[in-house]
This record gives sequence, C-alpha cells and structure tokens, in this order.
Amino acid sequence: MKNKLSSGGLVYSTDAGRMCPACRQPVAQCVCRQAGAVPAGDGVARVSRETKGRGGKAVTLVKGLALDPAALTSLGKQLKASCGTGGTVKDGVIEIQGEHIERVMAALKARGHTVKRAGG
Repeated sequence: MKNKLSSGGLVYSTDAGRMCPACRQPVAQCVCRQAGAVPAGDGVARVSRETKGRGGKAVTLVKGLALDPAALTSLGKQLKASCGTGGTVKDGVIEIQGEHIERVMAALKARGHTVKRAGG
C-alpha cells in the first residue's frame, strides 16, 4: 500500500482540470511556470510547413519567437484570425492549420518581427 506522500498528489481535478505537478495548482494558475524566463531565441521567426504525424495534412509552424507564453498565445490567436483557420500554441511553437506560409510571414512582418522561411 502506498502512502499519501509517495503517490505524487493530485493529477486531475474535475473542478480545475489539469494540475501542475510542481506547485500543485491548476495549470491556468500555475505559479512556477509563470515565473519562468522567456525562451532564448535569436529574434528571427522561422516559418515552415510540416505534415509529419498529421495524416498527410499540412500545418504552418512558427518557431524561434522569444516571447513569453501569454504573448505567444495572443500572437497565435491573431495569426489564426488573419488566416481564417484553427491552430494551437505548443512548447513555444505556433501551429496554424493548413498551408498559410505567405500570409503568416506577411502578418509577422506587419507586426515588426524579423521573418525567415525555413524548410523546403
């Protein structure tokens, strides 16, 4: 029989959803990740297209932006709206559904970012 301390604590709550394992708060109110530093980047947004693991469907990826998670989520929302499609922000990478490389590059340039096309 495991004791209460070795079980690892609460992982999911029906009230708050996923829980952070470090600070034991809901992920939305996580204190340890909000205090994290901005990811290191060279200031160049790299826009590429990828189909791996997506059943042959293409997504447009934006990598290399040195923004905090809240700003990255906001930028992802703006890019999704400008392309008229869905997407997500995962691990510092903005994923836009479909092939929208030119639109995304134009939108990032209009917001003052340095943009490069990556990949083929």
